[in-house]
Amino acid sequence: MASVAAEAMDDPWEVAGRRFHSRLIVGTGRFRSLEETRDAIAASGAEIVTVAVRRVNIHDPKAPMLQDYLPPDRYTYLPNTAGCHTAREAVRTLRLAREAGGWNLVKLEVLGPPPYLYPDMAATFEAAAALIADGFQVMVYCADDPVAAKRLEEMGCVAIMPLAAPIGSGLGIVNPHMIRAIKREVRVPVLVDAGIGTASDAAMAMELGCDAVLLNSAIAHARDPVRMAVAMKHAVIAGRQAYLAGRMPKREEADPSSPLTGVIGSAPAPAG
Repeated sequence: MASVAAEAMDDPWEVAGRRFHSRLIVGTGRFRSLEETRDAIAASGAEIVTVAVRRVNIHDPKAPMLQDYLPPDRYTYLPNTAGCHTAREAVRTLRLAREAGGWNLVKLEVLGPPPYLYPDMAATFEAAAALIADGFQVMVYCADDPVAAKRLEEMGCVAIMPLAAPIGSGLGIVNPHMIRAIKREVRVPVLVDAGIGTASDAAMAMELGCDAVLLNSAIAHARDPVRMAVAMKHAVIAGRQAYLAGRMPKREEADPSSPLTGVIGSAPAPAG
């Protein structure tokens, strides 16, 4: 039985030809210290970490560097364009990241104005086209819109990353129907990104059929980030296993789990 359970848990996924076993991706921002970042991400079991190129030191060896706490030989770095509000900013940021670290697999996000910071889809299409033409493998943050998601896939994006809710809101998955629709429409991996608040949100994303979950604030802003990281690790595993198992149908009426005939006190079957 143990070997059967272990086989069920061995459930890797692939993006841009790279294979990973953890379906949880964790951002490196918002933590109180690099030590807390290190400990929480280790507890999460994540193999991919996102790095905001404009906000994290990856260039100055005289200052504390993320690489000292999250070794690049242990983690796959996914540079992102957090804080970029135009296609030009996003493209320039990722070109600089490639020059600095040789990264080719990247996360593109181009944000609209406050207070919602919703994906600017026109700018996202523009930046994605430029980056793909430049040889980048683009994982793209986008609106929960199946038409836009399909277009991004057809352009050549290697993963589609619709938001669950506005960045840092912790509202959870506000539109599960569209997340499920995106998963039906595209063939590249689909990752819920932004808005996850707690473990049940992460489990729901996986139960909808998503390939992975990306989150940051839900761990970094928890009272105990390391404990929350552990919770997220198990939530993603549980949600994925539930999706693969196939949930029971929902019913409006009761369906007794035990037979009502042949039990103590039951009426005998009528003769004849």
